[in-house]
Amino acid sequence: MYTWIWRHLPGTTALKAAQALVLVLAVCALLLFVVFPWVEPKLPFNDVTVDQ
Repeated sequence: MYTWIWRHLPGTTALKAAQALVLVLAVCALLLFVVFPWVEPKLPFNDVTVDQ
C-alpha cells in the first residue's frame, strides 16, 4: 500500500516526502476530530458499576 502511494505521488523525492507527511497529518486530524469523537460515546468504558 505504501509503495503504491509513493509511486503515485508526483514530484521529486523531497516533494514526495512532504506530500506523504501532509497525508499522514491529514489522516491523524481526521481521526482526532471526526472519527474518535463519533466513536467515543459508543464505547463501554464509562459504563462502570461498583458494588459495595
